[in-house]
Amino acid sequence: MAFLDTERGGIPANGSILKMANNEKWDLTITPKDKLLAVDWKEIWRYRDMFVLFVERAFRVAYKQTILGPLWFIITPVLSVIVYATVFGGIANIPTDGIPPILFYLLGISVWGYFSSCLSATSNSFVSNADIFGKVYFPRIIMPLVAVTTNLLSFAIQLAIFAAFYIYYAATGTELTIHWQVVLFPFLMLLLAFMAVGFGMIFSSMTTKYRDLQIMLAKIISLWVYITPVIYPLSMVTNEKLHLAMSLNPVTPVMEAIKYSLLGQGQFSWLWLAYSAVFTLILLIFGLMMFNKVQKSFMDTV
Repeated sequence: MAFLDTERGGIPANGSILKMANNEKWDLTITPKDKLLAVDWKEIWRYRDMFVLFVERAFRVAYKQTILGPLWFIITPVLSVIVYATVFGGIANIPTDGIPPILFYLLGISVWGYFSSCLSATSNSFVSNADIFGKVYFPRIIMPLVAVTTNLLSFAIQLAIFAAFYIYYAATGTELTIHWQVVLFPFLMLLLAFMAVGFGMIFSSMTTKYRDLQIMLAKIISLWVYITPVIYPLSMVTNEKLHLAMSLNPVTPVMEAIKYSLLGQGQFSWLWLAYSAVFTLILLIFGLMMFNKVQKSFMDTV
């Protein structure tokens, strides 16, 4: 039996330290995951309080020491709509398939903004949280989930603005059509979120060693928007080969389906949506494998 030797300052005697360590019962044992696809949902649920804390922190930090604060969620898309309507609609005369430009651009900007923000935030999961990862243990997969949730709040505000303009145009006699596929809207947004997380985890895993990829990803996102029907309808692309190439962009079928369901214009295709879903699933699996592999040793290289 282990006992404390008071003459030695309470240090266990008779070589009992090892026995005490072996007999110790731990509430939680942290071990590296052997399977690259392992996701411990029970563990994530145990750390739900930390998840909520990170979401609140991300929301506060984003607009800390700003005068307008969350109003930037409204100002940013409105300013973008004004610029797009002036440049692409007024000067370049790019059509919007009969949809009021404000509705057309606002929906596209909001959806694309959610996707690009989730991608950017997820891609910095390791590098931007290195200090926290080095001090406190929690499931690392929480950080991509925080990025998705935080940006969902801003998207919800922008979607409310879109709804307000939609009601205004409908009340003033503008003919707008909502198709039954609108019930798929949550699934379509979830698909975009998973796609962003998949790409983000891949870039996050690689940027622990190659920081140049952060700069490269920012350039990719800024150019990606122009090969996605955000500020123009896909119907204006009449060249068959170019139309096919743009459709192979996994974001395109989702963006077109959202426009079709809410605005009545766009191209809805089950086949192309299935392509985007399969692409996202493969991307998510590959991204999760890389994420789980890198998280074991990224503190040595970050």
